[in-house]
Amino acid sequence: KAAFAELYRGRKVVLTPVEQTDAGAIALVREAWQACGAQVYEMPPGVHDQVLATVSHLPHLLAFALVDHVAGEAHAEQLFSYAAGGFRDFTRIASSHPEMWRDICLANREALLRELSKFEGHLAGLRKALEAADGAAVETVFSRARAARNRWLESAGCGPSA
Repeated sequence: KAAFAELYRGRKVVLTPVEQTDAGAIALVREAWQACGAQVYEMPPGVHDQVLATVSHLPHLLAFALVDHVAGEAHAEQLFSYAAGGFRDFTRIASSHPEMWRDICLANREALLRELSKFEGHLAGLRKALEAADGAAVETVFSRARAARNRWLESAGCGPSA
């Protein structure tokens, strides 16, 4: 139902061949994706797993965890009644299929755990800044994040409000 002719036009597709992968098979798969309009890239499987753990799997894990956390509060109904755009935008991906994301997270468990550990360290730094009421440190993180997101959106051809 969700299919449409331009589904993969301009989208990135990553091929992860291993040593045993036949070069002709790679070429055939590349051509098929390109015929769909996709931009085809290649990377080693381990690099792919770490990249996706960082920019896809960790965000899903965090979104599911936040919604589950709020839903588990005694006054969850009240909390959800005050949730607005920021909560909606951050947690949109928690509406994804749990079975699929369970399997993805477990299949990429090692890379995801490494990324989760790094993120926990980053979060611990923010916690320390908050505990110390260090507004400058908090603002520095927020400013760096805002600038990085805006650069990413600009390079992707989107506006900063996207």
